[in-house]
Amino acid sequence: MAEGTRLTTDEVRHIALLARVGMTDDEVELMRDHLSDILEQFEALSGVDTGDLEPTGHSVDLLSVMREDAARPSFAREDTLANAPNREGDLVRVKAVLE
Repeated sequence: MAEGTRLTTDEVRHIALLARVGMTDDEVELMRDHLSDILEQFEALSGVDTGDLEPTGHSVDLLSVMREDAARPSFAREDTLANAPNREGDLVRVKAVLE
């Protein structure tokens, strides 16, 4: 897509067809503007010289805030089941999600 070139309505309809998304004529026009703007931003980014930059997965250093996975005492069974809306013995009964 050349600088300043906008997507056509046929291109947006084709993209919608590939994505299996139904669109009204008004939605096609709206998406034509939005998608064209996004593509123009990528064109601007493609002009940035990154030759001297080292590839990276993240722009900042990451620090894990997760605690170590260690066994520790749990709550008493009766305390845990005290607020269960539907119990069956020492278990919580839930509605089936698969048939």
